[in-house]
Amino acid sequence: MKLAPLLCVHDVQSSSLWYQQLLGCTSGHGGDEYERLNVNGELILQLHKWDTKHNHGPLGDAQLRPYGNGVLLWFELNDFHAAVTRASAMEVKVLKQPHLSENENWEYWLCDPDGYTIVLTSPLPQHTS
Repeated sequence: MKLAPLLCVHDVQSSSLWYQQLLGCTSGHGGDEYERLNVNGELILQLHKWDTKHNHGPLGDAQLRPYGNGVLLWFELNDFHAAVTRASAMEVKVLKQPHLSENENWEYWLCDPDGYTIVLTSPLPQHTS
């Protein structure tokens, strides 16, 4: 099983470039209304324009805020520290600076351009018994 989250955004192309720069992922679709972002050919995130209905009708109400209330997107990255450096260069809105979590991996909490909460993490440490 794979998870393929979809976020409704105001500007698909701008959000796509933002995620590509932050995560080092690539465009798998492109366009003004819908995008598929991939890492090593695997889908990690979909972006959909708020007011585009396609065949399924609207996916949400852009007037209801905050977006994603209670939903956080966690991205486990092998290049966590490099991603933090990329985020700093992008001048992202930071919610929590990089810190060691109670699970002994690194976390960095930030907001994407639409206000969704994004958490970058390093892999969990491998404990030997």
